[in-house]
Amino acid sequence: MNTFRIRTIMKQTVTAVIFLIITSVLSFAQNRGKERNILSTEAEEIDLQKVLITDYSWIRLPGYNDRKFWEDLPAGVRNGYISRAEELLSYNWPAVKATDYLEIIRSGDRKQDVFGAPSNALVSLVMGEMVEGKGRFLDQIINAVWYYCEQTWWGWSAHFYLQKAPNGLPDAGEPTIDLGVGEVANNLAWTWYLFREEFNRIHPLISIRLKDEIMKKVVIPYYTRDDFWWMSFPVKGGYTVNKPDNPWSDYSNENNKNLSVSSKIVGSGINNWNPWMNYNMLNCILLLEDDPQKKKEGVQKVISSLNHFPDSYPDDGGCDEGPMYWGVAGGIMFQGLALLKNVTGGRFDVFDDPLIRKMGTYFCKVNIHAPYFINFADADAKGGGNPFQVYRYGKAINDAQMQQFGAYLAKLNKIGERSLSGRICDQLQHLKLLNEILNAEAKEALLPDFWLPDTQVGGGRDREGSFEGFFFGAKGGHNSESHNHNDVGSCVMYYNGKPCLVDIGREEYTAKTFSKDRYSIWVMQSQYHNTPRINGTDQMQGRRYEAVNTTFIAGKDQVRFSTELAKAYPEDAMVKNWVRIYSLKRGKNFSITDKFELTGRNDELTGSNLITYCRVTEAAPGLLRFMGEGFNLSMSYNPKILKPKIEFIEITDLRLKKYWPNGITRVVLEYIKPGLKGSSVVIFTKAK
Repeated sequence: MNTFRIRTIMKQTVTAVIFLIITSVLSFAQNRGKERNILSTEAEEIDLQKVLITDYSWIRLPGYNDRKFWEDLPAGVRNGYISRAEELLSYNWPAVKATDYLEIIRSGDRKQDVFGAPSNALVSLVMGEMVEGKGRFLDQIINAVWYYCEQTWWGWSAHFYLQKAPNGLPDAGEPTIDLGVGEVANNLAWTWYLFREEFNRIHPLISIRLKDEIMKKVVIPYYTRDDFWWMSFPVKGGYTVNKPDNPWSDYSNENNKNLSVSSKIVGSGINNWNPWMNYNMLNCILLLEDDPQKKKEGVQKVISSLNHFPDSYPDDGGCDEGPMYWGVAGGIMFQGLALLKNVTGGRFDVFDDPLIRKMGTYFCKVNIHAPYFINFADADAKGGGNPFQVYRYGKAINDAQMQQFGAYLAKLNKIGERSLSGRICDQLQHLKLLNEILNAEAKEALLPDFWLPDTQVGGGRDREGSFEGFFFGAKGGHNSESHNHNDVGSCVMYYNGKPCLVDIGREEYTAKTFSKDRYSIWVMQSQYHNTPRINGTDQMQGRRYEAVNTTFIAGKDQVRFSTELAKAYPEDAMVKNWVRIYSLKRGKNFSITDKFELTGRNDELTGSNLITYCRVTEAAPGLLRFMGEGFNLSMSYNPKILKPKIEFIEITDLRLKKYWPNGITRVVLEYIKPGLKGSSVVIFTKAK
């Protein structure tokens, strides 16, 4: 049974509730992912070797000589592209110094700006020349080509673990392929395709050298190696999680030593790298490979690798990396699948598969009120999929709501008034679609409630189709999810589409973020999420630390999420049971209930944390006031049971400051005299 929502107005029978609990628990335990072979089966059934288009006839995007297309773009779009390119006419193409790379092992600084600036400059110059078409930016594009041809490696220093040589500097003798390499290679491949004739008019070695470097640094290593972990291919002893310092391996091997599933798809380290990398590789192979048979074999390898990504997903299609990462997870998987459909003349088509559909519609479910989305784990509070990506995905799976949401996001982001961003190939696709998305029906996806039983994420709002009033999202899950935070049982709560109880998100990535010291970072810890602290003990990282007996019930008047949290805490917490319940009474209030039983007590704090972007004051005993952006809420509690402590946290990290510029407040609700058993409830209502 894939639908766990129980819609009743008055009564749920005991049998229905018991069935809900059992099926939810079984779903989470057994259905996190499985070998479905959706893509490999499709390739076999259509006989990929026969139907793959091996010339360039599949490309139906505007080219350099399609001057009418470029001249007909809206003035704001044209001017935006040209002005950005003009700013780069004197760009100096700064060398990536050895010390830039070495900073990753010296201070942990990933130096993303050093690697990202030249890549962004390349894209801006290419798009500026495509729009203007006068040759004014060609010399700088050639400089970009030569810059990258002379560079040892195109990747990011955070990913040196892919090479056998010691961390800190790239090994020219072992070309490795990471996210940075993939992005640069994709953009360079399209630069070669779009301007190869222009390059040849200037000097024939430009195109020859560029193609040779992409093949040597990227395409041939992709052909010849199967052991990059993101490929997800089986190797001796399991799948390609083959390095002890792989940042996507569990951060607590000792805690997980009895839970090894390395011989299975599930838990093998598959994440958004897989579709992201394979999308970029697919573009390179289709554009640069001259040998038809090698091209067919390369595309088949992409499919065989990408096949593992949906296999790693649960049946509910939930993305445990969060909506911010969805664009480079399920969203970029869609782009790869759409490209495969295109390059097979429509024959490769898996968009009717239920899982592929759910991996798309997930994005609509977790919308609070754009640009705010439910943002558990490393996800930011704002952002997510590209409007065109959402629109195209919805169109491909024939989902009107998703398509309308993409058109809504296009209007929200003022698409059509300025230049676009992203990979060259994606911008070409999106510009071709510009008039269609601007004239499509636009409507925000504001679901009344949703439940992802396998991912254990659910939520609801006061009224379908409206962001006014209360919205909450909650999670069960476990503490070894992708981009994990120790946040089992946490929630977010918004009012009128604005943040009240929040998930802070993550700071700027450093080497520490993906190391054994990850959970020394404050935003990763459960005490900075909306979770209990028990006998002074926080949640622990690792797969065994999980929620159990998670249930979700949604009716006309109420939405209720309940989960058992005791197993998310180590033995020091001395907790037998801790049931956390989130309840939304539509149009009335939102409440958080805790019921617990301990096996022992110490002198440390037992209570709950509430993380908020509101300004919090104590209005009276038993009453706190939460003052947010355009709203005031009252939170009532029993002052004989709970004692609040209000702590302001100044935000200094530049990334977090974009979302929480005014700082964060933590409200610690301490049990005054906790016994071995106890309970409490806090209720949020609109302030009078």
